[in-house]
Amino acid sequence: MIDLRDIEDARATIGPVLRVTPVTHSHSLSGLAGRDVLLKGEQLQRTGSFKIRGARNFVAHLEEAGSGRPEVVAASAGNHAQGVALAARLSGLPATIFMPANAALPKVEATRSYGATVLLEGAVVDDAMAAARDHADRTGAVLVPPFDDPLVVAGQGTVGLELAEQAPRATAVAVPVGGGGLLAGVATALATTRPEVKVVGVEAAGAAAMRASLDAGRCVTLDSVATMADGIAVRCVSDLTLAHAQAYVHDVVTVTEEEISQALLLLAERAKVVVEPAGAVGLAAILAGRVPGTGPALAVLSGGNVDPPGALAALTDAVAKMRLNVLSVEHHRAGLELGVDEVEVLLTVETRDPSHRHEVVRTLRDQGFNVELAR
Repeated sequence: MIDLRDIEDARATIGPVLRVTPVTHSHSLSGLAGRDVLLKGEQLQRTGSFKIRGARNFVAHLEEAGSGRPEVVAASAGNHAQGVALAARLSGLPATIFMPANAALPKVEATRSYGATVLLEGAVVDDAMAAARDHADRTGAVLVPPFDDPLVVAGQGTVGLELAEQAPRATAVAVPVGGGGLLAGVATALATTRPEVKVVGVEAAGAAAMRASLDAGRCVTLDSVATMADGIAVRCVSDLTLAHAQAYVHDVVTVTEEEISQALLLLAERAKVVVEPAGAVGLAAILAGRVPGTGPALAVLSGGNVDPPGALAALTDAVAKMRLNVLSVEHHRAGLELGVDEVEVLLTVETRDPSHRHEVVRTLRDQGFNVELAR
């Protein structure tokens, strides 16, 4: 397991090339939550997510180890890919990133823009990871893990050091959980610097590998995952991240797809912030009352790499621009009438009068949405 010294060393290593992202207070979201709500803006980090922290710490240690100029390799559908690509470029190392064939084109191009060679392999990230491991075995390239490594966890833990300094009033911190690297790092940092703060991990209900592992007392591999929050859609955590969660995390809770959708819309409408679904789960848990206490609660907005083709992201942006008062939102991905690539969003908004209602419908239809008015 890592400790505070490892995280402090990581900050010294990665600090010169990374941003200290801001912590902001939202009056509007605080009113909805019934407690002060703080937001840690990791969507403003280089590459658009926290992932560069762990990737940079790992890659920088290859330089310190005197390994020459090894090729680095990784597998990811998005944020980890971009983090490794930039980390390698900063060290002057070649990088090969394996991504699934259906990876969003903007994320593929963003990864290439950092100088990496991108190879599309397989239908899912597991296929891409198998190809990355095979490539590393054949060529001697160094595989950069997304979360299961002490250097990666220590890099992610620098978020916790910043929180201890930026949010002295926070009594609870809600952290998105996929593989658990961010949760492990933040919880370890705060356990020493702010032991009174309750660190809560937040998973999508359809991808709750950490919760299942904590309940079982061992790493559990889920049969499948189903969530719009693809950044945390992970079937299993690791022994390393589970051990840190067992030692330092107050609780791990889950949120529904509807709660994630609501948080996304409220962030855009009230805080004027657009994040990816995984980045909104912490706020979703706070609004749902699953983060303990009544004092200030902080949500880590872990990333903002929204796929432009994503209908929910586009709808979020459109609603925010029209300054609509959102009363409720329901998000449905299953139904006999829906195609495999379709989603239904039941949005209840307050309009001024019938003409305003028709204006809203016309605007959304002009932007390509199939809009039906509920009677």
